Amino acid sequence: MDYFAGLDISMEETHVCVLDCEGAVVHEARTISTAEAIFASLAKAPSCRRVVFETGRMAPMLYHGLRERDVPVVCIESRQAYQALKSLATHKTDRNDARGLAHLARTGFFKPTHVKSLPAHAIRSLVIARKKLVGQRVMLENQIRGLAVVFGVRLPRALSPAFIKQALQASEGIDGLSAAMRGLIAARAAVLSAVSAIDADMKKMAKASGVCRRLMTIPGV
Repeated sequence: MDYFAGLDISMEETHVCVLDCEGAVVHEARTISTAEAIFASLAKAPSCRRVVFETGRMAPMLYHGLRERDVPVVCIESRQAYQALKSLATHKTDRNDARGLAHLARTGFFKPTHVKSLPAHAIRSLVIARKKLVGQRVMLENQIRGLAVVFGVRLPRALSPAFIKQALQASEGIDGLSAAMRGLIAARAAVLSAVSAIDADMKKMAKASGVCRRLMTIPGV
């Protein structure tokens, strides 16, 4: 007989439900949200043909952790799961969601979604961090520009050498404004330093990647 499992995952704990091919519950449990603990909970039930859970922040770590333990896990899109779970349970609870996901695993009424590797997520985090820092740099520069224009000073392009010089000149001798400008300029310098460090790391990673080196041979890339 085939068995199917559903996992309702949160940051702290995971609800586990295992059904047989007729839809009868054969195992229900609640455990902490780690691959080791979930694997141990599933081991108390018959071997499952398919284990289903939704996408989320914990999905990459648990997906690859369970795959390493030969668990036939499938990750599905949370929006699709939400629509299906609404029709399966009258009351939305973690326990009912786990049971609903187990029914989806049993019926096959789902579309698997690709889960990126953990190294891919590490590279993505570097790109996201750089994007956030660049946004902070632009925000600081706009704030500096806004403070200066109140006193009739129009600053040049933010990345030009004259930007900081003219900003300091505009605030010189003005109590309050001078301290504000120095603080914003110091914060901008720290952000620029962090962006430069990330750029250096990304260049090293690109040079070490055969795929990136091949793409860089394309004109304009």
